[in-house]
Amino acid sequence: MFTGIVEELGSVASLQSGRLTVRCSTVREDLAEGASIAVNGVCLTAVDLRPDSFSADLAPETLRRSNLGDLRPGSRVNLERPLFPSGRLSGHIVQGHVDGTGKLIGLEPIAKADDFWLHIEIPEDLERYVVFKGSIAIEGISLTVANLENLRLTIAIIPHTIKMTNLQSLKPGDPVNIETDIVAKYLEKWTRRDEQTGALTIDRLVAQGF
Repeated sequence: MFTGIVEELGSVASLQSGRLTVRCSTVREDLAEGASIAVNGVCLTAVDLRPDSFSADLAPETLRRSNLGDLRPGSRVNLERPLFPSGRLSGHIVQGHVDGTGKLIGLEPIAKADDFWLHIEIPEDLERYVVFKGSIAIEGISLTVANLENLRLTIAIIPHTIKMTNLQSLKPGDPVNIETDIVAKYLEKWTRRDEQTGALTIDRLVAQGF
């Protein structure tokens, strides 16, 4: 499990034959062979550990669901190690299971502030999982939804987030990895089950104080 708090901005060394190699330092310190690591919000398995890098094999499903196949040598990537059970959940529960990719519309400076509005176009099939003030992971970054109009998602971005993540290197039109809140997915599953099975429906959940 991850939190969406990016620890380090790494760089792609190579992407060949489905194997991604990333240069890094901080996350490499205690990274073990076979350990999980989030790259742009995608949970990968670290292999071929070197003093200043690690590699990970990308399955066809990973390439289909995420933007990792678009990476090139020198691309900046957000890195996060899994959360220790004793650690603080500073962001929100992020599994590293990307639902799909959206499209960066742009970063718009906020008047009389150092912050930005991040505008993302999201896929239609993910819109139902996104709510005002809800949590969402974009490129593995734990963020809060400020507005959702049709399929246009708007998020407030502080200077620290720009500095610590790959948002600074993205340009309009670039694909971005999206992971919606796991709670929304389970709630949808529960509410869609047939009432005749005795499963909890939305009315029953409300009645029971869910």
